[in-house]
Amino acid sequence: MASSYSTDLKLELMVTGEKAGLWGDITNTNLNLLQQAIGGYQEVSIAGGAQTTTLLMSDAALSNARNAVIKLTGAITGNQIVTVPTGIEKTYIVANGTTGSFTVQFIQAGGTGITFATTDKSTKIFFADGTNIVNVGMVSETGIQTLTNKTLTTPVIAQINDANGNEELIFTATASAVNEITLANAATGNNPVISATGGDTNVGITLTPKGALGRITANGETKIFGVFEAVTVSTTFVTAFTYDVLTQAVYFQNVNLGSNFTVNFRGDASNTLNSVLATGESVTAALITKQGNTTFFNTSVLTVDGTSTGVTVVYQGGSAPTAGNASSNDVYTYTAIKTAASTYTILAAQTQCK
Repeated sequence: MASSYSTDLKLELMVTGEKAGLWGDITNTNLNLLQQAIGGYQEVSIAGGAQTTTLLMSDAALSNARNAVIKLTGAITGNQIVTVPTGIEKTYIVANGTTGSFTVQFIQAGGTGITFATTDKSTKIFFADGTNIVNVGMVSETGIQTLTNKTLTTPVIAQINDANGNEELIFTATASAVNEITLANAATGNNPVISATGGDTNVGITLTPKGALGRITANGETKIFGVFEAVTVSTTFVTAFTYDVLTQAVYFQNVNLGSNFTVNFRGDASNTLNSVLATGESVTAALITKQGNTTFFNTSVLTVDGTSTGVTVVYQGGSAPTAGNASSNDVYTYTAIKTAASTYTILAAQTQCK
């Protein structure tokens, strides 16, 4: 009878009485095939566009599908499928060493398999059950890991990416940090909580938008229990006051006025109010001026970005002030409403505080 070949590793199985004088060579070949299956490593290029690459398991011959470890390499420009023969049962360690953001699927021909996502360049452990490739759930430490009902002891996470590999959260290390953020979920009828916690007695939370057009947006109704506003206190009197709404909410000119003064609104020294305020938005500012025995005041002309064109000012009570209030603090409040490009309605009021 002629030799046959094993189902999984395609070793030559000799029949008693056959292959006289060849048993040594055939045995050595079988041992080499076993060595390849147990410890073999091979890099297989799958470079190119979308395609299927077939790995072979040939009878009694070294073959790429028999290797214990297979590293897939090459620059891929389309989704890839890599197949091993159906009917074999075997374990594999497969490293996705390709470049390019495309999927790589590792399957048994005619069955199902495991897919490396577009940015998943990890190493995985599989087994072939004769029909399908099954993931045993282990990957390299640098790859994407799936953790179910696992506890991580003192994990260090630099960033969290979404399924497309885009950065979602970045964690910045702070030396000797003691304060932290705690996220708490909630039962039905209760609100999830974001809390500042840690070693200090008083710990605030800072939210910083990016750029002059950045906003902190609270969708829906907002409940506020208290607000502290930063106040710019100046002891230098100016006759042409420029209000930078990006950095000033309340300005206290804590020195007696020396003359009447004008007010101009802008974003800041680098940004116009027109560029930072959208149509349908408003900004409110307060200016506190100190009076001696004089009655100086903000003249009726208010400008935005250096011009009164497109600016309509309406005063509380129906008329602009014509004087200040001696020996008082005069408080001016302004709400600038942008109704169109470079077009504003400003609600203004003067109040004596004494």
